Amino acid sequence: MVIIVSVRFYRPFSICMRILVPTFFKDSPRLVRLYVVLLHSLVTLWFPLHLLLHLLLHPSPAALLKNLTMSLTCVSCSLKHVAHLYHLPEIVEIESLISQLDTFISSEQEHRYYQEHVKCHAKRFTRCLYISFGMVYAVFLLGVIVQIFSGTFDLIYPAYFPFDLERNQCLAAVALGYQVFSILVEGLQGLGNDTYTPLTLCLLAGHLHLWSIRMAQLGFLEKESTYNHRRLREYIEQHKLLVRFHHLVARTISQVQLVQLCGCGATLCIIVSYVLFYVGDTISLVYYLVFFGVVCVQLFPSCYFASEVAEEIQGLPYAVFSSRWYNQPREHRFDLLIFTELTLGSQRLVIKAGGLIELNLNAFFATLKMAYSLFAVVVRVKGI
Repeated sequence: MVIIVSVRFYRPFSICMRILVPTFFKDSPRLVRLYVVLLHSLVTLWFPLHLLLHLLLHPSPAALLKNLTMSLTCVSCSLKHVAHLYHLPEIVEIESLISQLDTFISSEQEHRYYQEHVKCHAKRFTRCLYISFGMVYAVFLLGVIVQIFSGTFDLIYPAYFPFDLERNQCLAAVALGYQVFSILVEGLQGLGNDTYTPLTLCLLAGHLHLWSIRMAQLGFLEKESTYNHRRLREYIEQHKLLVRFHHLVARTISQVQLVQLCGCGATLCIIVSYVLFYVGDTISLVYYLVFFGVVCVQLFPSCYFASEVAEEIQGLPYAVFSSRWYNQPREHRFDLLIFTELTLGSQRLVIKAGGLIELNLNAFFATLKMAYSLFAVVVRVKGI
C-alpha cells in the first residue's frame, strides 16, 4: 500500500506562512522579527488603509469603483491573514490530527477512495486556484510593464499618499513600486488564505467517509467477537479525533469565512459595475474578467466542501448501523448502541461563518444573490 501523507497538500500554505511569519516556526534573530513587523505594517495594515483613505478625497465614480475593487479585496485579505495568524496554534494541531488519521487508512477500498476522491479533489482544486492566481498576476505584471515602458508612473489603483506625486517623478516611481510590491505580498497572503479552508474541509470530509467505510466493514472481515469489540473501541477513539478535527476547523475558519462571504459579494458587484460602465481597454477588461473568476474560485470550494462535510456527518449513524452488530456479544451491542446515540448527536455539529451563517452551497448562492442585489442598486443609481 502507498503511504499517505495528506499534509503535503499544505505545502504552498506553509511556504506562504514561512515567508510572511517566519518567527512563528522557530526562534528568530532580531532582524527577522523586524522584517515581520515592517512587512505587516507596510502591507497588511497600511496598503488597504491608503486605498481606503482615498475614498475621503471625493474621487470620481470611475476612480471610486476602481479603488473599491482592490481596497475591499485587500481589506478582506488582510483580515483573513490576521485571523489565520491568530489561529496558527490550532492549524498546527489540525495538521497533527490529519497525520494521525492518515495512519488509520489500511484497506484497499479506503486507499482507492482516498486516491480517487480525496486526493483527486484536492489536486483539482489547488490546480484551479494556482492557475487563476497565475493568470491574474500575469495580466497584472503585463499591465505594469506596459505602463513602465510607456514612461508613466501613474498609480495602479487610486490611493492616498502624504506627498504630491504629480510634481516629483521619483516619488511617483517609489509609490508605484510600493503598490506593485504590496500587491505581490497580498497575493501570497491570498494564496495562503484561499488554499487552507477548502483543503482542510476536503480532508475532513474525506476522513469522515473513510471512517464510515471502516465502521461499515466491522464484523464482516473478522469472525472473532473479541477482536471486533476491540476494533469497535479503536473506531470510537478515531471518532473522537474526527470530532476534535471538526471542532478545530469550525473555530479556525469561522472569522475567515465571514469575511470571505461579505467581501466576495461586495467585490463581485463592484467588479461587474466597473467593467460595464468604465473599462475601455482590452488589458483591463481581461484583468477584471479573470479577477471576477478568481473571486468565485475563492468562494465556491469552501462552500462545496463544507456541504460535503455536513453530508458525511449525516451518514455516520448509518455507517455504524451497517456494521455486523446483530450477531455480536451483548457487551459489543450495548457499546455500539451508546455510540450510535453519540453519532446521532454529532449531526448537530455545523460549521458557521462568524457563528452566524451556516457554510454550505446555499451560502454561496446567497452571496451571488447579494452581489446581484447590490449591482441592481448600482444600475438604478447610475440610471438616475
